[in-house]
Amino acid sequence: MEKRFDSFVISDDKSKLDHAVILDYLARSYWASKRPRERILQSIENSACYGVYHLDEQVGFARVITDGATMYYLADVFVLEAYQRQGLGKKLVEAIVQEYEGLMGLLGTLDAHELYRQYGFEEVPGRFMRRMAQAAETAVPKDEA
Repeated sequence: MEKRFDSFVISDDKSKLDHAVILDYLARSYWASKRPRERILQSIENSACYGVYHLDEQVGFARVITDGATMYYLADVFVLEAYQRQGLGKKLVEAIVQEYEGLMGLLGTLDAHELYRQYGFEEVPGRFMRRMAQAAETAVPKDEA
């Protein structure tokens, strides 16, 4: 998957990922600062990953854990501070939600509820949010089933 907008690209090509950028940001984050480097690299290896790039420089990241059929878990979403407030986080979440349309989405956040609500996620007790699977447009209406 590759989506272009303005001078930015969102891609799921893992060969483009800049592990130094990811490791540096996550080391400063509230949710992953205690995660060992090796565990972060292993999580990248075992997840679907999405990078946001500006002129081939990585400026954002998200990772998705999924069975590909029923659900996905969205994790480690960030945009570098110098690139925040430009709508990049919205574009990244939008691309991922579109990629996994039809699957239930889960995520954990302490401070980005408003962002995720815009894409159909709702709060559940605790710090988690979920987005229920959306029925396919070709689904049979209840009165015709």
